[in-house]
Amino acid sequence: MTHRQLKVGYFTLAGLNTLASSYYFNYLFFLLHDRFGFGNRGNLAVTALYGLIYAVAAWPGGWFAARFGRLLSLKLGFAGLALLMAAGARLPGEGAQLAVLAAYSAVLLLTWPALEALVSERESPAGVQAMVGRYNCTWAGGAAVAYFTGGKLYDAFGAGAVYWLPAGIFGAQFLLLLWLERHHDAVLAATPEPGRTPGAAPEAAALNQPVPAAVFLKLAWLANPFAYVAANTLIAVMPEVSQRLALSPTRTGLFCSVWFFARLGAFALLWRWRGWHYRFRWLLAAFLLLIASLAMILLSPQLWLVVAAQVFFGLATGLIYYSSLFYSMDVGGASSEHGGAHEAFIGAGIFLGPAVGALAMTLAPGSPNACTWAVSGLLTAGLGGLLWLRQSARGVRLK
Repeated sequence: MTHRQLKVGYFTLAGLNTLASSYYFNYLFFLLHDRFGFGNRGNLAVTALYGLIYAVAAWPGGWFAARFGRLLSLKLGFAGLALLMAAGARLPGEGAQLAVLAAYSAVLLLTWPALEALVSERESPAGVQAMVGRYNCTWAGGAAVAYFTGGKLYDAFGAGAVYWLPAGIFGAQFLLLLWLERHHDAVLAATPEPGRTPGAAPEAAALNQPVPAAVFLKLAWLANPFAYVAANTLIAVMPEVSQRLALSPTRTGLFCSVWFFARLGAFALLWRWRGWHYRFRWLLAAFLLLIASLAMILLSPQLWLVVAAQVFFGLATGLIYYSSLFYSMDVGGASSEHGGAHEAFIGAGIFLGPAVGALAMTLAPGSPNACTWAVSGLLTAGLGGLLWLRQSARGVRLK
């Protein structure tokens, strides 16, 4: 097996991981809505619980992969996730469903930091850029396919598909990993470690900006949680958005997966076109689009406006996420611990947005749009933080 063939195996694991986790988490809210009567506030609270555990588990997850090995971390993760999905299918009570979600939130972090590091392992700086592009397109494509087809599977096979389908995929990942593990050490031994000049700027473009490359990493790490504030608020309230638009789960998959495909398109474009690297205006434009498009999706009564807004929402989340992962790899280096930091910021966003939305609905139960205005206000505060960080860093020179 060659180094490139080994990487294909790890990309396959990343794509399958996205399929399994998306089938479970995205359509869990339909299960909670249909089986237990969860509305927007309940689903937002569940998402906040998931995000809180995710954020706390991310750092230990990255540390575990770095300390004990990425392959061991993946084996424990895939096996644990498969068992949890099997348990969720057999434990129908509301409390059991939430307990499975809580455990899933922690165990999932044994997988993502390790996968992010493995796809960029033994790559040159140019190779890291290529691997980040392929990685983003791989998981985004899996997420788009999962949301597009998940509604049809939910209607055809019932709520149980939320569990048994991911269980099968996680089990297949475990078996594929065992096969890849047999070749990993030999392939790496035959692959030289690429050199990187200590202290050099990752790209020439970074030298032509008024702030250091490291500041762009901080800007992206600040922006990315807010993209997840918006995205996970949207995912949590989608059952009631679908009701407002008179969409079945199948039609929800068809019409409300648009932003997933737009994000995939953004990743493909940003992978090939590098003009956005170390350009603050692109990050700023994406953040503004994020705020406007989310409000349009949540407030519009017309399906065509919701679909149109999703295009801009997907482009915005795509650029923000790509910035975070690209700068993490390009400035911080490809490591499991940096992957853990990346995932911790994601978890913070997953928690914060839905928590604010649920709190707003609790404090203003008579306002049907309390969640929308509260989350929009939170995103606006994030925009202010982004502008402040950029302005405060102007004039700082690279050393």
